[in-house]
Amino acid sequence: MMRKSQASMESTQPLPSNDGGVYEIKIEERLDDHWKEWFEGMDLKHVENSELGRQCTLIIGPIADQSALHGLLAKIRDLNLTLISVRKMALTDSNRQE
Repeated sequence: MMRKSQASMESTQPLPSNDGGVYEIKIEERLDDHWKEWFEGMDLKHVENSELGRQCTLIIGPIADQSALHGLLAKIRDLNLTLISVRKMALTDSNRQE
């Protein structure tokens, strides 16, 4: 008989990747370019949010791993900004941003 811990180690599900990537984080507030330094040089872009009827900010750039992503989200929380979405971008998406 196999123990439960052994069964879970033999799962056929892929392990989550921790290698990071390029992320797009959308916040409700409009941030000026001087906030780039606070967000470690990531690009800040302003887009119209049709649901809100005003501009919001996209924070776009490479994030090393999940730990770094959580650190960035903590900064957003600490600034009391309103998080709308977090999206890991495909390589084709990040190439279009340049």
